[in-house]
Amino acid sequence: MNNYLESLNWRYATKKFNSEKQISDADLNTLLEAIRLSPSSYGLQPYHVFIVKDKELREKLKAASWGQPQITDSSYLVVFANSTSFDAQLIDNYLANVSDTRNIELNNLEGYGDFMKSKLLDLPDNIKEAWTARQTYLALGNLLTAAASLKIDACPMEGFEAEAYNELLGLNDKGLNTSVVAAIGYRAEEDDTQHNKKVRQSKELLFTYI
Repeated sequence: MNNYLESLNWRYATKKFNSEKQISDADLNTLLEAIRLSPSSYGLQPYHVFIVKDKELREKLKAASWGQPQITDSSYLVVFANSTSFDAQLIDNYLANVSDTRNIELNNLEGYGDFMKSKLLDLPDNIKEAWTARQTYLALGNLLTAAASLKIDACPMEGFEAEAYNELLGLNDKGLNTSVVAAIGYRAEEDDTQHNKKVRQSKELLFTYI
């Protein structure tokens, strides 16, 4: 536990990355597996994740991110894109996966599927989209924690023009919307932000025992 808390204290939202130092394939696969294993409501994972390495594309994404250098200087840019809406197919696909993974007859899952459909399918599209976007933040949190445990730096970012990202990544035709991004890599020595003390609320202010 001490190592876990040390990792969380070590991490910060990195402002300057060392563009010469790259994440290994093995570490990248660990980070992606952490994303894949992230919790989501009902386990549905109503999103897709893009791992952007292409320099030319990242230059264009940087222009849509207020010129922030993390977009291009990090090893990878991770783009979380939530489904803008969904229908019964999302749930049916999940149930098929459960059936295959756990060797359960699909008809034995019908009741659970009907329950999910009753709770989700009649929601207005704007509520559906807000719900799917929230799921991406659970995956982002897992990425940040896994990166910290590997002493890999990360910067979660909401400072970008989602419409431009959607256009550049071809998301509109896929029914997806960019909700949040994270630059991952290694901090530059000259990033003074790494020396700042972490500012968080005290336990007394943050927690209430009932």
